[in-house]
Amino acid sequence: MPLRKFPEAVKEFAVQVYERPMDECRFYETHIAFTGTPQKHFFDHEKVVLVTDPFSLHTSYYEFYTKDIGFIEELQTTVNDKGQAISIVRIWVKKQAIGVHSTPFIVADTRMRKQ
Repeated sequence: MPLRKFPEAVKEFAVQVYERPMDECRFYETHIAFTGTPQKHFFDHEKVVLVTDPFSLHTSYYEFYTKDIGFIEELQTTVNDKGQAISIVRIWVKKQAIGVHSTPFIVADTRMRKQ
C-alpha cells in the first residue's frame, strides 16, 4: 500500500537566494551538507523539509529551520518515467543546529505465515 499523503508534489517552491560564502574553507568547517528536494513545511513557515529521494518507495526527509541554512546549491533536475520533474539541491546547515530526520513506513506484521 503506497503512502498517499507523502511526499506531496509541490508545484513551486521559492527558495531564498543565498550568496556564496566569502571564506569557503571556514564555511565548510562550520556547516554540513544535505541533499534532496526542498518542500514547504506542512505548517511551520520557519522550517524547510528536504526529501532525500522523492521518487523512491523508501524515502526519508529532514526538517531544518531556515535560519540555520547558510547556503543552497542547485544540483540537478530529476525526471521520473511519468515526466514529473523535481529539483535536487544541496543545503548547507550550521553545525549544532537542530534538525529532524524522519523515515515513514507502513506498519505490518513481519512474521512468516504458514500456508
